[in-house]
This record gives sequence, C-alpha cells and structure tokens, in this order.
Amino acid sequence: MTERSYFAQTGGHPPQTELMTGRAVFTEAYAVLPKGTMRDITTSYLPFWDATRLWVIARPLTGFAETFSQYLMEVQPGGGSARGETEAGVEGVIFVVEGRLSLEIEGARHEMGEGGYAYLPADSRWSLRNAGQGAARFHWIRKLYEPVEGLEKPDPIVTSDAEVTPSEMPGTEGRWATTRFVDPADLRHDMHVTIVTFQPGGVIPFEETHVMEHGLYVLEGKAVYKLNRDWVEVEAGDFMWLRAFCPQACYAGGPGPFRYLLYKDVNRHAGFLPRR
Repeated sequence: MTERSYFAQTGGHPPQTELMTGRAVFTEAYAVLPKGTMRDITTSYLPFWDATRLWVIARPLTGFAETFSQYLMEVQPGGGSARGETEAGVEGVIFVVEGRLSLEIEGARHEMGEGGYAYLPADSRWSLRNAGQGAARFHWIRKLYEPVEGLEKPDPIVTSDAEVTPSEMPGTEGRWATTRFVDPADLRHDMHVTIVTFQPGGVIPFEETHVMEHGLYVLEGKAVYKLNRDWVEVEAGDFMWLRAFCPQACYAGGPGPFRYLLYKDVNRHAGFLPRR
C-alpha cells in the first residue's frame, strides 16, 4: 500500500473580507457540507471528553438519514476520554486522519496512527487518549447495534488502511477499488465503514439507487458527484450525506486518486414502524 494523505480539519475562521456564499446544500435527498463549513463556531463538546472538541457532521433525522451519527473529533495532547461511549447498545468505528491515539478496548491497548481503523462493539468498554505531541483528529461513526437472535456480537477490530489490500471492482482494471476492514460475509455486522478509491478518470458507471444510507467524507482528491438530480463538485474535506434511495454516481477528476470514507447500513431486514 502506498503512503496516503488524509484531509484533517483544523477549523479557524475566514476573514471578514471573504464572500459568504459557498457550496453547502441540504435537500430532501442529500446534503453536502463543504470543508469550509467546519469552523470554530460550529464545534461541539461531549461529556467525559477532556481537551476535545468536535464537529457533528451527521445525526439521525426523521425522514432523512436515520441510522447513524458521524463526528470529526479533535483531541489535544494528553486529552481523550476514559468513558468513550456512554450509551447502551451503541457500536462505533474510529478512523484516524492525523496524529496518534492510544486506544484501550476491554483491557487491550492499541496504538493507532494516521489511517488507523478500529471497530468498537456495542457495550464494549473502551477509552482513548492522544498519545502524540500535536492534535489528533479522527472520525467517530456511531450506530445503534441491531442484534439478531442466534448471531453473536462482532469482535473488536483494530487495523489500518495500510494493512488492508483494496478489492478491485470487477471490470474496472483497478480504477475503482474498496478497502474493506470487515468481511462482507460476516452477518454479525450491521454496518460497513470502508474506503473507496477511484483513480483519475474512474467512474461509478450507473446511478446507484439502493436502501443503504450513506455518509461519504472525502479523504483525498476531487471529483464530480451525481446526487439525486444534481452534479456536485467535491474535494478533500467535504462531506456528503445521503438518505436511502438517493441516486448517486461519480467521476474522479484527478490529478491524483479520489478517496472517501464511506458508511452504510447493511445485513438487516428493513424495519417497520410500531403498530398503533
């Protein structure tokens, strides 16, 4: 695996002389949060997290994307949490884009660098600290785990982008590939967080239209993305948020690879509303 770069948000504020008009959009089918929307004024804080701020870039919304939340976390040296997850039944994924983390899951300690990936099972005990000299930045994706009778909960996973060989999509000659941190055939998992890579000129050659909700954070490069009826330009640091059945396709613009961190819900029946 070649050395990778990952866009890491740093916040700040634009000068008063800058135009306010940008590329942010929220529609009935999708939302685009450009990197310029993630400023100091839009940060949040969490209980039991020290020297930490975050951007909430996705949260469950009735009638939109309902299955997940996604945070961009920024932890200063020595900061972190001894109580990473405080809600029962919630699983998580961490993906590191800058700095170093010391992660402990059920008493086992793991050191994570840039490109590090961790799956955190629901109701597992875990803690996290910034183990480096500078700020550590990472994505934290959370989902209410959907148990199935007869299937055990998944085990913790700690690996990295560099340790997983991407799987080429058939018939693309390597122009489109997916880095899968979880075996797709493992039905214990009800969400997948992967990295999708397009080489310059690579495309999704049809409009995907499916039941999975998506969060797509651009780690590297740029592309033109088809979202519902619109073609939207996106670049490293932008986030796309898609509800179920939103048509989607893309064309990677180059000059380097276009890569994004992708969330989707999988492997479970479609839910029904409670009976009245």
